[in-house]
Amino acid sequence: MDDDAWDGLKRAAMNARAHAYAPYSGFTVGAALQTKSGAVFTGCNVENASYGATICAERAALAAAVSAGERELVALAIASGAKSPTPPCGICRQSLIELAPSLSIRSYAGNGCVEYDLASLLPDAFDRDQLD
Repeated sequence: MDDDAWDGLKRAAMNARAHAYAPYSGFTVGAALQTKSGAVFTGCNVENASYGATICAERAALAAAVSAGERELVALAIASGAKSPTPPCGICRQSLIELAPSLSIRSYAGNGCVEYDLASLLPDAFDRDQLD
């Protein structure tokens, strides 16, 4: 993807972040996931008093894409209020790798940006090949 496409994804992630519900942590996150077809799906984190019921922005965007019938994911932008860019959490990595082991990820926070490759964030990932 070129820088203009990444800028569009960044803006979409930032817009999604504005809708985050994070009354417990105060850590708001937005995500924008682009598919091979060019469609963009967004999500924000939604916290819950039962912490385990919280959903991350990345998985919210993934669920939106899958719900729309999209399965070929190419890029993910994450926008957070952290001091520095943060990668997806472990459960988000596992969820994303199911459909996109070579997903390109850019995380934005403050004035910084860090780029990740999903496979390098989750080496030797558990996948369907391990299932009977």
